[in-house]
Amino acid sequence: MLHPFQREAAYSELADALGAEYVSTRPSDRLIYTGDWSWMSQVWLDRGQQPPMPDFVVHPGSADEIGQVLRVAARHGLPVVPWGGGSGSQGGAAPLYGGIVLDTKRLNQIVAIDEQSLTVQAQAGVIGTTLEWALNERGLTLPHYPSSANCATVGGYLAARGSGVISTKYGKAEDMVLSIELVLPNGTVMRTLPVPNHASGPGLLQLFVGSEGTLGVITEATMRIERLPEARLLRAVLFRDLAAALEAGRRIMTSRLQPCVLRLYDPASTGSMLKRVLGLDLQGACFILGFDGWAEIAAAQEARALAICADLAGQDLGREPGEHWWHHRYDFYYPPLAIAMPKMFGTLETVCTFDKIEPLYRAKKRVIEQDFAAWGARYIAHFSHWFPWGVMIYDRFMIDEPPADPSEALRLHNRVWTQAARTSLECGAVLNEHHGIGWKLGRLMPELLGASWPVLEGIKRTIDPQNIMNPGKLGFPAAR
Repeated sequence: MLHPFQREAAYSELADALGAEYVSTRPSDRLIYTGDWSWMSQVWLDRGQQPPMPDFVVHPGSADEIGQVLRVAARHGLPVVPWGGGSGSQGGAAPLYGGIVLDTKRLNQIVAIDEQSLTVQAQAGVIGTTLEWALNERGLTLPHYPSSANCATVGGYLAARGSGVISTKYGKAEDMVLSIELVLPNGTVMRTLPVPNHASGPGLLQLFVGSEGTLGVITEATMRIERLPEARLLRAVLFRDLAAALEAGRRIMTSRLQPCVLRLYDPASTGSMLKRVLGLDLQGACFILGFDGWAEIAAAQEARALAICADLAGQDLGREPGEHWWHHRYDFYYPPLAIAMPKMFGTLETVCTFDKIEPLYRAKKRVIEQDFAAWGARYIAHFSHWFPWGVMIYDRFMIDEPPADPSEALRLHNRVWTQAARTSLECGAVLNEHHGIGWKLGRLMPELLGASWPVLEGIKRTIDPQNIMNPGKLGFPAAR
């Protein structure tokens, strides 16, 4: 805790740098920024507990102003937590050790739209949907459609290497970024090279993308964009056997048919989530297939994919359920249909190569439903982001009646996560595919990276020797 005298000294410097109207110490403002959308933050508030609060909330309006904030923080030894839309699910934006929450949303300018090179240059605080509307007016799109698009920012997209629903064709946020501007912990403003592909030494761009604010503050990005497709064809296929459905997805991907959507729901999700959210009463594993682009090409790709599904006994359900899913694809994540308190829940997602995905699914289902049977734990999964070499599994656990005591509840939550995450590692997968690491999974980063973990630690110490940038996240040390 800061002594009141220290707090006033730091406040004066921050107000001098930004203007007093952009520096808040009001309890109501500080409370708003105590946590992101993680279950851990929610349960603490739900049970009437006082969460860790920042000492200051600041709203800088430029990269230079962010540099001044970071220099003030360094002088006073204050942690700095960059904040985009607050939609993270792993505690990455929680101010665990107080200090400064740095909200980037005043950096809200779309700097340039280049229709010749098909790129957009935007500041980090631009809300995803706002950017998409501006591009759509010109017949363009940033094909990154996460469920958080109405609140997540461009900087947030990149900070956690986010995925959208059509990432299978267009890639994740880190695949779309060409270059970034960021502010280093010492206040220096830097830019990466203007293009991501080169032979000018190691690429620094991807060092900062995915660093979740632990190495600096992303302030601007140039992203690859696309023209809106002439056609987008969607349909549903039902498989009685999950293994056959996974094999269909593998064949579609390794045939390089370039689907924009491949979303496969396991039998538990098909029988619960699809029925509750979409009104589809189906038994088995439901596959949503989508192809877009030029109409004749999309139709040819779809026809070949359907032939693959038919060879594996998939039943074509037609366009209506696929199109219905597309128009309601975000309903799964918003009230009143989203899984919410007082339930305990968590998204344990991971990614691996095709040869490991079915054993991974079986192992995690067994861990959740057997090891936590006393709590009535349930496990559901879908496979939503596919790659030329493998697929991610978006799997969840749910406990309807978790412990009432907040400390006991968090301990149970952590036990479930730890066992599930270690099962992913044992099966040849990684900790996470697109929700980031935050503090939730940070403790397991050394287990994931093994001998390369000290390399990442060394980079952190070199770039942020005072450890002011988002301490306690990604497995890095707590604030000093």
